Amino acid sequence: MAKEPIENAKNEENAAPKPLKMQVLAQYIRDMSFENILAQKGISGDVQPDISIQVNIDAKKRPLENQYEVIIKAEIASKTKEKAEPMFLLELEYGGIFHIENIPEDQLHPYLMIECPRMLFPFLRRIVSDVTRDGGFPPLNLDSIDFMQLYRNEVQRRVAENAKEKAN
Repeated sequence: MAKEPIENAKNEENAAPKPLKMQVLAQYIRDMSFENILAQKGISGDVQPDISIQVNIDAKKRPLENQYEVIIKAEIASKTKEKAEPMFLLELEYGGIFHIENIPEDQLHPYLMIECPRMLFPFLRRIVSDVTRDGGFPPLNLDSIDFMQLYRNEVQRRVAENAKEKAN
């Protein structure tokens, strides 16, 4: 009779979901370009910047089991407010390699597109600040990005795009 509780405990242990295991294996700059247009053209006077930021996220499975690559692509352009003359352009692709285990298949895509970029973003922010400062401008400190809202917007855009295609 003493064996029954032990067997039940083993069955419950096997039935319980394993905890999520995530590890950042590497972080790196895949590509970066900074162009100081203001210095090249010599715009004079006191100029007020108008900064636009575009962010895209890409994720893909790597050949090794449970490994994924996530890339944040940021394009930051600064123009003068008055005449919309370009001041600088920064293009940055910042990536990370992640080892992820024990996540349900239906939750993997949102995890890769929300949680992984959230972990990479502070490092991308620091690079943007350093590059703009070293490029001759005040350091640009990016505001936090709501990756969950970006993901929701992309899902809604794709649903609307698919509905439009089916209507045609």
